[in-house]
Amino acid sequence: MNFKGTLPTLILEALTEEPSHGYLIAQRIKERSQGVLDFKEGTLYPALHKLENEGMVESYESVEKGRSRRHYRITRSGRGMLAKDRAEWRELSQAVTMILGEA
Repeated sequence: MNFKGTLPTLILEALTEEPSHGYLIAQRIKERSQGVLDFKEGTLYPALHKLENEGMVESYESVEKGRSRRHYRITRSGRGMLAKDRAEWRELSQAVTMILGEA
């Protein structure tokens, strides 16, 4: 299955608790999905940049363990988009479950 279209929503969710750099965002998604969703840099960073261009996240530079990193944080607009995406996902998920039946 292709979950690429869900990546922006997953990124926003990963940023709800605290700002993070790209690698940590990918790790959070992987851990919370128990390894099912494992997005690579070539997929993750274009999605982050698109979210930033749309005003859903903002970024800033910081030094972590002597290394410069770009951190991302969710914006108010991003939180609104995440709430909308959650509602749409619940509706879609329920519809698919009705069609496929309970597992």
